[in-house]
Amino acid sequence: MKFHLSTLFLTNTCRYLVERRWYEQWKEYVVTGDQNSSSFPGQIDNTELFEELDSYHLKERLVENEDFVLIPAEAWHNLLAWYGMVDDQPALERKVVDLPSTVKVEVYPVEIFLCLHSNMENVVTAQFSRADHIHTIQKMMMKQFEVVEGAETRLWLKSSDTCCERLRNVHINVLDSCLSSGMTVIMEMRSADGTWPSSRPQIMWGRNSVEEQESYRGQPGVCGLTNLGNTCFMNSALQCLSNTPPLTEYFLRSAYLEELNFTNPLGMKGEIAEAYADVIKQMWSGRHYSVVPRLFKTKVGHFASQFLGYQQHDSQELLSFLLDGLHEDLNRVKNKEYIELRDADGRPDQEVAEEAWHNHRRRNNSVIVDTFHGLFKSTLVCPECRKVSVTFDPFCYLSVPLPVSKDRVMEVFFVSLDPVAKPVQHRLVVPKAGKVFDLCSALSEMTNVPVNQMVVADVFNHRFYKIYHADESLSCILDRDDIFVYEEGDEVVLALYLRERSHYRDSGSGSSSCGTSLFGHPLLMAVPRVQCSLTDTGQTSAKIFYDGEDNCKRPGPFKRDDRCDVGQWDGQADGPAVTQTQPEQAQTQESGKQAQAEEGASSEVRAGCSTEDSASASCSASASCSPSTSCGAGASAGASAGASAGATQPYVAIDWDPDMKKKCYNENEAEKYVKHQSMEVPHQQTTVHLQECIELFTTVEILEEENPWYCPICKKHQLATKKLDLWSLPEVLIIHLKRFSYTKYSREKLDIIVDFPLRHLDFSAVSNHYGGLRDGHYTSYARNKDNGQWYYFDDNKVTYAREEQIVTNAAYLLFYHRQDKIRQPTLSPPSDSSSSPTQPANDVTSPKHDGMERDTSCVNMETD
Repeated sequence: MKFHLSTLFLTNTCRYLVERRWYEQWKEYVVTGDQNSSSFPGQIDNTELFEELDSYHLKERLVENEDFVLIPAEAWHNLLAWYGMVDDQPALERKVVDLPSTVKVEVYPVEIFLCLHSNMENVVTAQFSRADHIHTIQKMMMKQFEVVEGAETRLWLKSSDTCCERLRNVHINVLDSCLSSGMTVIMEMRSADGTWPSSRPQIMWGRNSVEEQESYRGQPGVCGLTNLGNTCFMNSALQCLSNTPPLTEYFLRSAYLEELNFTNPLGMKGEIAEAYADVIKQMWSGRHYSVVPRLFKTKVGHFASQFLGYQQHDSQELLSFLLDGLHEDLNRVKNKEYIELRDADGRPDQEVAEEAWHNHRRRNNSVIVDTFHGLFKSTLVCPECRKVSVTFDPFCYLSVPLPVSKDRVMEVFFVSLDPVAKPVQHRLVVPKAGKVFDLCSALSEMTNVPVNQMVVADVFNHRFYKIYHADESLSCILDRDDIFVYEEGDEVVLALYLRERSHYRDSGSGSSSCGTSLFGHPLLMAVPRVQCSLTDTGQTSAKIFYDGEDNCKRPGPFKRDDRCDVGQWDGQADGPAVTQTQPEQAQTQESGKQAQAEEGASSEVRAGCSTEDSASASCSASASCSPSTSCGAGASAGASAGASAGATQPYVAIDWDPDMKKKCYNENEAEKYVKHQSMEVPHQQTTVHLQECIELFTTVEILEEENPWYCPICKKHQLATKKLDLWSLPEVLIIHLKRFSYTKYSREKLDIIVDFPLRHLDFSAVSNHYGGLRDGHYTSYARNKDNGQWYYFDDNKVTYAREEQIVTNAAYLLFYHRQDKIRQPTLSPPSDSSSSPTQPANDVTSPKHDGMERDTSCVNMETD
């Protein structure tokens, strides 16, 4: 397997996705080397990777090594032969493709819809690699729709509900054509009379037809941007820049043409500037409802490979790249001279600042510097000799931290000793940097159960995936983990798993074998130490289900049945069989051989239950039989931190015959739980002021050990104190709110509301992010420079907006104009904006089509 993994990224090979936790469980099973190990993974199960089991579509934005692992083909075929696949799930085969600047496994192929122009109701779904050429799609469509060989065809790309464009070059690949999932490719065939069906007048009735686009006259700048496939981050940033007057006016008057720098080795030969200019000129022509920024997206991906493809990205990262790219493409300095920097040496700050700015402009002189660059004052103080170093550094935007709450909200299930009580879901407020002990303490206040009588477990795949120690960090627990807290008494606590027996054929050897698979929730069983023998343990586990005695942390939900009545055990095991095993003996592949029942089994064990032999004759009251851990100060250290419960502690397994399980086990009842009143308390939104964020940004801090400062007096690196101050501000100030927090142990998005002023500081635009770390959607609010009206931009949709809508917990990038540079609107706000703020601002119907019923099946196509 190690050899296979070392060849992971060879081009023109394929790799397979495997759910990470199944893979980790398999690795643990292999390490133990025991066929009877409790970590036996069972059949390969990728259920957690699918959005829907009916269609087997992958969930969006899965992360490698967090949600899945990639394994080579030979390793996959071996695993499939050994373990099989759950419910005939499809193999997740993916190609290794060679893309510009990178070789990668294409986890998400491009899934598009295919149809003929003559029959657009017959739609076929197909997947293609980004390395495939458009000609490949064309050939596949001709075969799929039985188009006569030699027929003259052409392809159209339908990227929205309203507009199509020609795919003229069939020799470029899917990536370069900006073809993304969810789009439709339409094949058109030339008619017998030599005409193309798309040229006929009746199909020009759609909203974005050429005829209507030419007649449309709207407010310049009030124009949407088509989402090309997870490009909302780009659209949001572009709308904010589009509504930055000095930059937009610079491009609209074509001033950039005289300043394009084609020789700058740090630039993009003017291509980024020209592509951006094209987008801006279209958006401000007043002739478009929306613009398709396809060429711009292609150029960005060409010069910044991180933006290749159609994964979601950060609007701030795109904005940073774009401003830097525009600056270098438009830099008026053709030959950058070397400049030796001088220390302040006690000179006045004003003199040093002017010198720093002058030096910066000698190498960097563009419209971006004119508009967006300001100066920081950086003060460093040596902790040893007290040497003070003052420098002035240019910046393009401010990345300000948000006051981070020290608390975290967690949801857990509490399972009490009461055998008839259902699990109770609690919402707890705990320290972010806290320990598992803090979680138990918070829960103890709600339940009155002592902390030292709690066991905290992560339940996954019907087993205890992990038992947590009291001193483990809460950062190890993810929000999506199912955390159960069990109350324990003075008895020995053993894990209890429910298993269903099954027979299968080993595809490797062809022999028939008997195995088991877990189901239901795992339980914790309390066994008095004096009854810790195999026989007593078997009796106890049987009573869990049939007598309802108070020795189980959670009762099994069973229907009463005659087959479960008290009777003499006859040695037949057609019902659940109770198995007590050592740590390496659960979820076993038993090779068709059932262990013999222990002699002297009590007649109290119900009919249909047997007690199987285990590796040891009894379970004494030793450390290995004590609870794996608890949250008390004197918690046992029986399990190493991070280990799976089943792999280090004894447990009991109850094996069920499939027919008995179907008849006696009530799965719906097993999943029921009740909600504690803490779940009803709404989570309070925290609000901070923008001024607080800026003050936090300018707070004195001590340098980290990874980034020390070299003191010229001490002649060594020091952890100096550092303070940043804003010395001079640009014409347009961009403030980046650092909502995404990344630490060594955790990642989170901060959803607190930042109250930022709209007036008196001349606010002009904001980029919004809705969602979490791994997914979400970007939009923007912006104020039109000509009429002063606020608009909400959501990809190709534009609606009127009010000022009171703008400040939300989604605000991410803020744009402010310096008051001495502000431009007053030249037009009055539209009269209908206040009466209907949600009315589409770019939705105007061409007068010549009023009253005409439109055929929704018609598609608008641009003619040559």
